[in-house]
Amino acid sequence: MVMGPYFMEIRTKKTLIGLGLGQLRSLLSTSNGFTSSELARKGINAPTTQSFMGYLSLAIVYGGIMLYRRPGIKVKWYHCLLLAFVDVEGNFLVVKAYQYTSLTSVMLLDCWAIPCVMVLTWVFLKTKYRMMKISGVVICFLGVVMVVFSDVHAGDRAGGSNPVKGDLLVLAGTTLSAACDVGEEFFVKNGDMIELLAFLGTFGTIVAAVQISILERGVLKEIHWSTETILLYLGVALALFLLYSLVAVLIQTNGATMFNLSYLTSDMWAVLIRTFGYHEKVDWLYFLAFATTAIGLIIYSMKEKDEEEQRMFLDEEDGESLRTRLIVAST
Repeated sequence: MVMGPYFMEIRTKKTLIGLGLGQLRSLLSTSNGFTSSELARKGINAPTTQSFMGYLSLAIVYGGIMLYRRPGIKVKWYHCLLLAFVDVEGNFLVVKAYQYTSLTSVMLLDCWAIPCVMVLTWVFLKTKYRMMKISGVVICFLGVVMVVFSDVHAGDRAGGSNPVKGDLLVLAGTTLSAACDVGEEFFVKNGDMIELLAFLGTFGTIVAAVQISILERGVLKEIHWSTETILLYLGVALALFLLYSLVAVLIQTNGATMFNLSYLTSDMWAVLIRTFGYHEKVDWLYFLAFATTAIGLIIYSMKEKDEEEQRMFLDEEDGESLRTRLIVAST
């Protein structure tokens, strides 16, 4: 069986759109990290407040669309509430990490989501992985370990007051975000994307509001609400709204490959911002960690593409076998 049609398909409009959306997601993720880092530099320690406007915008836009369409609700509300709670806490820990570590470390440690997603999908969604994909994730994990050692080695040059603590917060937050991604993938592929984003925004807004009233009420009173600070918060809200929308679309249309590959360019943008925007020196071990993580991600994604090719090959063989049996039966 010739696989020519498949290689023609990867150059189709859908794939190119997926690549473009993946890079847009990368820029949004980096800009969100840059904004959070700027707020941390200003001494503003209100991580849940940063996410609140993003959830509120999701609730208003997608909730309005859902009410206009008036569809039958396909998902359980308490599942979405749990998903929103996990997502809010994941965002809280990652944004909190900017108080202690650098933008580049946070961006690269985001790749920890890949092995987490892999384990969670294997346990809960019964997804099977081959040895090549597992080896890619192991290499990614080595890159993550190098980031932590890079921050230990860099010391005061790491761009934060306590880089190791910040790294651990990122890993914890990314683990929670990975759990949310797995739940989101399940709901998007088995339900309605608009409905999921509407409930995620609504319950995320409620959870964030409660957490703000408990943990950040005093901090908000002390913030000097200058025009720059307000614009930074609005920038975070816009970036989160677009980011959640793009993630849902990417998972639904292009699967995990484009989503995972977009992590690579996030790290490159982060290095450029830290080097030319903040004029900070990036430790040499970070570049080795980036190269290691990049190799692991490429192996992981190439294998996924190879598995898709094999599935298409088997589907074509099954189709041809069925056609042969029908011809024989008709004669």
